[in-house]
Amino acid sequence: MALALPSLSSTSSSLLHHTFTANSNGPSKSKGFLVFAQKKTKKIRKIILKEDVDLLGKKGELIDVRAGFYRNFLHPTGKAQIVTPQLLKEMRVEEERIDAEKRRVKEEAQQLAQIFETVGAFKVKRKGGKGKQIFGSVTAQDLVDIIKAQLQREVDKRVVELPEIRETGEYVAELKLHPEVTAKVRVNVFAN
Repeated sequence: MALALPSLSSTSSSLLHHTFTANSNGPSKSKGFLVFAQKKTKKIRKIILKEDVDLLGKKGELIDVRAGFYRNFLHPTGKAQIVTPQLLKEMRVEEERIDAEKRRVKEEAQQLAQIFETVGAFKVKRKGGKGKQIFGSVTAQDLVDIIKAQLQREVDKRVVELPEIRETGEYVAELKLHPEVTAKVRVNVFAN
């Protein structure tokens, strides 16, 4: 039994369809079967990084890498895992949860800023010196203590930006409650 095989072009990018016939000594029976030839594809894996990898990406990123790199380095060291539909769904749910948490924190900061701005001025009393001068200066910690006493709200002194206050008068302090929310409060300094 001899088969006639047509030559296949390795550069062809489209699928090739060939039908072969079998010849034998007896009556000619034609049996057909199909052969499909495709271009060699690069073996790429879609993965998610479990931790930061230099020159590749940050934790949680979806990236495409060659199969051998994943198989020989990323998987054995536990730095990545192959993306599955279930994993994609879990990632989407987690991203939605994180976005909702960020929105909630921002809304709380906006409400707190509105409270601070509607209070009016916070009053600070210091021992007076000559003219308008006071002894010492008013610090961020002083403002935080006054806010806690008047409004029963905890504020970190690191978010308070206060000008240098060494005289009596009215000043404006900024409270950075959120990267996108800043409250401006008035501070009245009086001398005893």
